[in-house]
Amino acid sequence: MGEVEISARAYAKMSLHAARYPHAAVNGLLLAPAPRARECLCLTDCVPLFHGQLALSVMLEVALHQVDVWGAQAGLVVAGYYHANAALGDRSPGSLALKIAGRIAEFFPDAVLIMLDNKKMVPQPRVPPVIVLESQGLHWVPKDKNLVMWRDWEESRRMVGALLERRAHQHLVDFDCHLDDIRQDWTNQKLNAQITQWGGPTPGDA
Repeated sequence: MGEVEISARAYAKMSLHAARYPHAAVNGLLLAPAPRARECLCLTDCVPLFHGQLALSVMLEVALHQVDVWGAQAGLVVAGYYHANAALGDRSPGSLALKIAGRIAEFFPDAVLIMLDNKKMVPQPRVPPVIVLESQGLHWVPKDKNLVMWRDWEESRRMVGALLERRAHQHLVDFDCHLDDIRQDWTNQKLNAQITQWGGPTPGDA
């Protein structure tokens, strides 16, 4: 598998999801335009799924279906999964993360699994607080860091710091919130607009 690029939008929404629920595990889906052969996998967006109770299979199936349909309308595919554990020092993928990532990889073989490193999740981390894993047979292993690309890491981290300062994370909607109140927009269009205003449009904007 080749290069993976993480957009500012995808990174920001993962970070804000973790920031909104700092004492809970959170997870979500990563979206990308369907790559052609040998092209970089560009993670342009993500959809925050759940916080706390992550293993509710029925709700997960509903979420996967809705995200798949919505993404297809925008020319995007579910290309990965992100997960942050509840414990500060735990950055290893557990059985649930491996199961969901494996399920995605059945349909998208180049899928990635991103674990958020809670200890490094500060407003403006010096290095990206993510661990990118790829599937190799039956195992998920860390991807070569030289193949994990950032369009502009310095700009991304400054943007997330500014969003956190404005308490934008309090307005992030995950699928849990949507299930509690269907009026809440799990596609986070208002937040997407704030991110776009900061750094310009992201390819594959929906």
